[in-house]
Amino acid sequence: MAFGMKKFLVLCTGNSCRSQIAEGYLRHFANGTIEVYSAGIATHGVNPKAITTMQEDGIAISGHTSNHIDEYRDINFDWVLTVCDHAKENCPYFPTNAQKFHYNFPDPAKATGTEEEIRQQFRAVRQQIKDYCQQWVKENL
Repeated sequence: MAFGMKKFLVLCTGNSCRSQIAEGYLRHFANGTIEVYSAGIATHGVNPKAITTMQEDGIAISGHTSNHIDEYRDINFDWVLTVCDHAKENCPYFPTNAQKFHYNFPDPAKATGTEEEIRQQFRAVRQQIKDYCQQWVKENL
């Protein structure tokens, strides 16, 4: 990682789905120009369906880890994106001058129905997050 590279943190409740997908897309669209991290206020492990749905779009996140926000206490982030209202409301005080962004994406992990219906909901959320990340990179980098 280059010295002085700007750092982006994606925050979610469990760091298993939405924040992992956003981390994958931000890394992809920023193309090595920023360091991207994701964390949760709890850690639920990376959701296997999130991994699969990203693979469908050619992005590998199977190597991602599910991290707790406390692990990043000492990192001075430039941007923080909360991807669910729960994280925004319940995140412990984070001492940072980071510019904050928020977008409440629906939680695909809560999807119900047949396997195919659940897959469709994952894809729909993936698309929303992809569009958001692509737009963010275009406007901010």
